[in-house]
Amino acid sequence: MIHTKTTPLRDSILRHLTYSFGKDPEHAILEDWRMALSFAVRDRIVDAWFKATQKTYETGAKRVYYLSMEFLIGRLLEDGIVNLELVDEAKSALAEYGKDYHEVLNDEPDAALGNGGLGRLAACFLESLSTIGCPAHGYGIRYEHGLFRQSFVDGRQVEMPEHWLEQRHAWEFERPEVRYRIGFGGHVDTRGETVRWYPSEEVEAEAYDTPVVGWKGRWANTLRLWSGRAIHPFDLDAFNHGDYTRAAAPEALARTISRVLYPDDTTEQGKELRLKQEYFLTGAALRDILRRFNNQFGDLRRLPEKVSIQLNDTHPAIAGPELVRILHDERGLSFQESVEIARGTLSYTNHTLLPEALETWGEGLFGKLLPRHLQIVDQIDHEHAKNFPKRTQSMRSDNLVKMGPLSFVMAHHVNGVSALHTELMKTTVFEELHNLHPERIVNQTNGVTPRRWLLACNPRLAGLITSSIGEDWVDDLGQLSKLEPFVEDAGWLDKYSTIKRSNKVELSNWMSSAHGIHADPDMLFDVQIKRLHEYKRQHLNILETIAHWLEIRDNPNADWTPRLKLFAGKAAPGYFFAKDIIRLINDAAAVINSDPMTSKFLKIAFLPNYNVTLAERLVPAADLSEQISTAGKEASGTGNMKFALNGAPTVGTLDGANVEIREHVGAENFFLFGMTAEQVMERRTTEAHARKAIEADPRLKRALDEIRAGRFSPSEPGRYEGIVSNLEGADYFLVCSDFTDYWRAQREVDASFKDTLGWARMAALNTARSGWFSSDRTIRGYMNDIWKAESLLEK
Repeated sequence: MIHTKTTPLRDSILRHLTYSFGKDPEHAILEDWRMALSFAVRDRIVDAWFKATQKTYETGAKRVYYLSMEFLIGRLLEDGIVNLELVDEAKSALAEYGKDYHEVLNDEPDAALGNGGLGRLAACFLESLSTIGCPAHGYGIRYEHGLFRQSFVDGRQVEMPEHWLEQRHAWEFERPEVRYRIGFGGHVDTRGETVRWYPSEEVEAEAYDTPVVGWKGRWANTLRLWSGRAIHPFDLDAFNHGDYTRAAAPEALARTISRVLYPDDTTEQGKELRLKQEYFLTGAALRDILRRFNNQFGDLRRLPEKVSIQLNDTHPAIAGPELVRILHDERGLSFQESVEIARGTLSYTNHTLLPEALETWGEGLFGKLLPRHLQIVDQIDHEHAKNFPKRTQSMRSDNLVKMGPLSFVMAHHVNGVSALHTELMKTTVFEELHNLHPERIVNQTNGVTPRRWLLACNPRLAGLITSSIGEDWVDDLGQLSKLEPFVEDAGWLDKYSTIKRSNKVELSNWMSSAHGIHADPDMLFDVQIKRLHEYKRQHLNILETIAHWLEIRDNPNADWTPRLKLFAGKAAPGYFFAKDIIRLINDAAAVINSDPMTSKFLKIAFLPNYNVTLAERLVPAADLSEQISTAGKEASGTGNMKFALNGAPTVGTLDGANVEIREHVGAENFFLFGMTAEQVMERRTTEAHARKAIEADPRLKRALDEIRAGRFSPSEPGRYEGIVSNLEGADYFLVCSDFTDYWRAQREVDASFKDTLGWARMAALNTARSGWFSSDRTIRGYMNDIWKAESLLEK
């Protein structure tokens, strides 16, 4: 083994440039430098990775396996450099070769292997598991294209493939020796007590490993991603007969499984592919887990003692029936014992209170693709119903297989991701199951890794914090509370404010050069960045913005607080209402930004192709965090935590983790508006609630009238009739009912922002009081309450 810690980084870069990529410094292009630096950093990570793996085997420690359809890992080079404390050495090494550190970092593609908070949470959890030293593997899919690349044409979202693998991926190790056959379709043969499934179609899952290093390089775990491969990739006979398409068809069909994250499932073909993806991930992961377990321990009855498998949402819910199938059909254990072992091993994280988001599959499709699993689901359901005869919530009803109840019944613990969400689970989507199993639901409020979401993305603020209280906060975020005495120091607050303005200037310069968007950094930067969905209520935000613009036009000489409204986020390709909201925001921006009467007071920008890298630009520069979902609909949120940690007070509802953020940062440092979850449910029973709210607020009515009249779409006046009619009619997410209070809260924001010192104090207290929202704290909660796993760094 090369002792990389004793080799200067400069020498490692040159060695890889020469021997890994066959270039000398004079002829190396930017990608070569980035890859050489990545390999030099990776060498050091591999050393920690090997040591961690060795210690895990030597101690026989329990391992955690995190199954997720999404791992929104983003760029990894800076993660490695920061966690290995190599920032200064990397900068100086590149400078010696005449290369700019940030230019090299920015050359790395952003791996879009997730859609939003769920995937980014999984990435934060892996990093925290490594920081804490808990032996763990993440399992996901190596999507060739990941989530689509978003652009705008005439304000409309246009989806294009995301080509993150066009350049070489520095961080993964291909494992061609680790392959598992995954089957679909076929028939089930029952002979006495013996049951066998004979699939009619099979593909191979091939492993690619990425080491994930924790803080100070003390431990590294593995992210194993599966890629689809054909078992017989090439039909030579067809090729020799000139049928070139048929010759390559097996490989093309197999690769389809790992080609795109979340294929459009508005078609039957899309639904089938998505179910195949979920079983492909889960089936390969379980085979890999059992192989590793058998090699070390052997006795399958010890599986719950040595293995904990966490299901991140219902996407890997097939793990329950699949593990039972393997234990019973293939390994010969009794059905009941197989169920008990599986339940003792599996735990499930719920991420939604939207009943439609708890996955269901038509029993025809499910039975066609996974015929044995459908039988097992029925048998599990039958046993559960026999034990609880008054039960009404079934895993299979209305010709649907219901993955939420299946996940619940097959897990020893089910956790929510914020205190409010967990309590609402007990009274909404899982009310009956909770009453039957009152000990099963527990809470683990989400968190974010402070290494990426403060130390790396906001180095100016991180430097001020370290100079004030030392560096121990980086892996003990609760120490941020030591900043509170500094918040009373006007000189320290001035430094804090200067850092925020510098971040805003940096963002403004980037927006100008990258997108031609010109923004005054002295404006209030008001940011809403998240997946487009009606419950997240981007349309409430743009409605208030339009109403505000009309008020400014009525009185342009008033003392308005200048504000930049920043949006970013993607809508699912088949979610046409959400795509209309995007277009409305862009259309409103085109009109409002060009208005000479108001442009110095109000501007709007919707930045395209939201991803982790863009979030890392926006979060440090934000003045205000928009967390405005309908109360009772957002499970947790993690963007709200990132903003608060970086000193952006929240304007938000009592929803998800907003409740806990407000408790921690103080009600006086949070701009609260809107109904509570209980009031939301009551309001929905009020006849014509939307029309009553519109009639009661002339500003709201005027904004809706302007949209309907085509003020923002003159060439197509009826373009947004669907949005307006929805808001005047059902308005399920209560945009109109919350509008008036949202307007009030925004005017409070305006007044507070004018008090420069008071705003700085509020922002700084958000930072000082956000220490509880670390994913390290969340992971320790999982380890203690659910997984019963231990840190090997503490042994």
